[in-house]
Amino acid sequence: MNDSKTLLQPSDCALVLIDQQAGLAFGVGSIDRQVLLNNTIALTRTAKVFGLPIVASTSASKVYSGPLMPAIREILPDIQPIERRNMNLWEDDAARTAVVQTGKRSLIVSGLLTEACVSFPVLSALHEGLDVFVVGDACGGLTPVSHDLALRRMSDAGAHMTSWIQVLLEFQRDWTRRETYDGARSIVETHGGGYGIGLAYARDMIHPSP
Repeated sequence: MNDSKTLLQPSDCALVLIDQQAGLAFGVGSIDRQVLLNNTIALTRTAKVFGLPIVASTSASKVYSGPLMPAIREILPDIQPIERRNMNLWEDDAARTAVVQTGKRSLIVSGLLTEACVSFPVLSALHEGLDVFVVGDACGGLTPVSHDLALRRMSDAGAHMTSWIQVLLEFQRDWTRRETYDGARSIVETHGGGYGIGLAYARDMIHPSP
């Protein structure tokens, strides 16, 4: 089996960040909000390390939702989020055009809230023949049940469910890939919980400090 046809390739992908805003995060009940932010930061850093084009979009930033969360904005200082007036990014000409202009047919999606502003554009992009990967642990829903139901609906429509750590490991695939090794390892050590602690421990054991 040819891995290039079965596993994600960074060169084929774009990251789409949808409404990663504090005002919407307040309503998230499907996952701990700090864990959600950690996962979204890890995913965004992964996209930067592997050179993915990134499209960020926000909604109601002046009246309710607030700007793109500062911790995410810090990673993307050169990206201006595209403000929308509707829930479905795919129905906003500027946002949809920005995604299409990346030239990528595989979209990696993270956003709030899963039930609407994530699922609507995912379903629309699937309808137009794009390959969509929803990073379930970097999306937040109002409740665990409604989040799960939205993920299942997208999956039933043909979207692929994944996690931020799977995206990173699928991109890296071989720790001897030196060009992305340091960046990928740093992300795992910082955001990967026990796995990251283990990597840091192994490094220190193999190359102990003087």
